[in-house]
Amino acid sequence: MSTIAEATPAASPGPSVGLDIGGTKTLAVLLDGDGEVRAQARLATRKGPHGVVDGAAQAVEGVARQAGVPLEEITGVGVGVPGLVASSAGTVRHAVNLDLDGDPLELATLLSARLGGVGVGVENDLNVAAVGAAHLVEAAEPDERPTDLAFLALGTGLAAGIVLDGRLRRGSSGAAGEIGHVPVDPLGPPCACGQRGCLELYASGSAVNALWPTVTGRPAPVELFEAAAAGDPEAVAARDTYARAVAAAVRLLVLTVDVRHVVLGGGVSQLGQPLLDAVRDALTDESAASGFLRSLDLPGRVRLAPGRVPVGAVGAAVVGRGHARRVRDLTA
Repeated sequence: MSTIAEATPAASPGPSVGLDIGGTKTLAVLLDGDGEVRAQARLATRKGPHGVVDGAAQAVEGVARQAGVPLEEITGVGVGVPGLVASSAGTVRHAVNLDLDGDPLELATLLSARLGGVGVGVENDLNVAAVGAAHLVEAAEPDERPTDLAFLALGTGLAAGIVLDGRLRRGSSGAAGEIGHVPVDPLGPPCACGQRGCLELYASGSAVNALWPTVTGRPAPVELFEAAAAGDPEAVAARDTYARAVAAAVRLLVLTVDVRHVVLGGGVSQLGQPLLDAVRDALTDESAASGFLRSLDLPGRVRLAPGRVPVGAVGAAVVGRGHARRVRDLTA
């Protein structure tokens, strides 16, 4: 894709819409010509090929209506989806949570047709989160352009979306940022990927469930960090173990691609400041014996994903701006 700066030019052709389609909910935002969020909405996700397209069209129409922007003035739409995405073709397949099988769903083409020919871009959900985080960093800190950033998703699994020099880095086979499957303990437990001791077994949201099974039905990370804050020694030990694992993921990202920012996202990041403090403390402790690590200021590179707007949907809208009028011009 184009650079973040190119995808959000100073003189934008007009508003764009971004969708972050998850297994249960779809988040939508409308960006105005200056790249500011003017409206956002949340809808239940519809599944299956027809349901995904219908639900996406409904989400675009709804957020445009909320912003008071006629549909024909939308200049681009971006969609972030799970599964295997061919961004150049605008297709997605093997999105199990959306009931999409191995047959490519031509999401860009079908959604564009539903919306009157507006250009539509489709991207992996983790990648749009990275683009969204980069867009928000650039908006808040203009001197950061072009942005070097990794969006570290602490969810059921563990992976990162990477933006280098303002460009989304997918990798030659789309596997860039799959750090969750870097083995850190060859003698560790088996991973679903077929290896042993992979990082996601220790640093994902699922790892928290294993460390501290919930007893009240609330999210395990919430129970763990509350118990640790209350002084439970077992909880403190478990929290610190988890924080060290996340710190290892941060260190891996910095030492491989030297990103300026590592943004913590995903379900566990909803813990907020307590999680950030724990990870920064772990990075500080690990740097104490290494002048090299101290020189990299690892704790200072970590931040939380902004909570005021859905980062993935914002990134999808940025992707949509890169597709502005592409289909409409060709069919005019």
